[in-house]
Amino acid sequence: MLPSQTVENYLKTIFLAQVALPDDTSLVPMGQISASLGVVPGTATTMIKTLAESGLVHYEPYLGVRLTAAGEKLAGLVIRRHRLIELFLVKHVGMSWAEVHDEAERLEHAVSERLIDRIDEMLGRPVVDPHGDPIPTPEGRLPHVESVQMPNAPEHVTLVVTRVMDQDPEFLRFVEQRGLVPGHLVTVTGRDTAAETLQLEGEGSVRTTIGLRAASKVLVRPT
Repeated sequence: MLPSQTVENYLKTIFLAQVALPDDTSLVPMGQISASLGVVPGTATTMIKTLAESGLVHYEPYLGVRLTAAGEKLAGLVIRRHRLIELFLVKHVGMSWAEVHDEAERLEHAVSERLIDRIDEMLGRPVVDPHGDPIPTPEGRLPHVESVQMPNAPEHVTLVVTRVMDQDPEFLRFVEQRGLVPGHLVTVTGRDTAAETLQLEGEGSVRTTIGLRAASKVLVRPT
């Protein structure tokens, strides 16, 4: 099967869902796939069966699906194209990190691996995209980055923001206004359990308060 845009979208969706699973044997529920892609369950099931026949996924009816090694490699390469394009648009086109996702969604299916390798070289072989998401290797493998959700980070310790998990433009602008951008430093100065908020101090001693739900979408690690 040629990796059409539809095939690539299914593989990418399954790949990203797998990353969030607790172990390497868990299956991605079919309902999650259809909801993520905005299709009815029957359409998703038909496509998954086709992918299974092509050796790209392992499908268990009524239980879920998981990528095979071949499927993981193809999905990793799609994600690699997407994240390198996002970084290129930010670094060399001057676009905001809040607006590159949709552009990369369209371009990821059109560019060749040769062009992507040139972009990778031009960018200095980066390991993360503008949002801190790890960029898969040319072999489609996803690097592991040690980090924790900000509500789980220790207080009064200098932290570096490593990743923002929510790609919604409004949320990205929200955290950017508070200095919670990958590479920036932040310190958790207090917690209000009743109000479900964190008190933060960013670079330049800028103080702000953020809800725990929003903070959980920001990953950090001690410097």
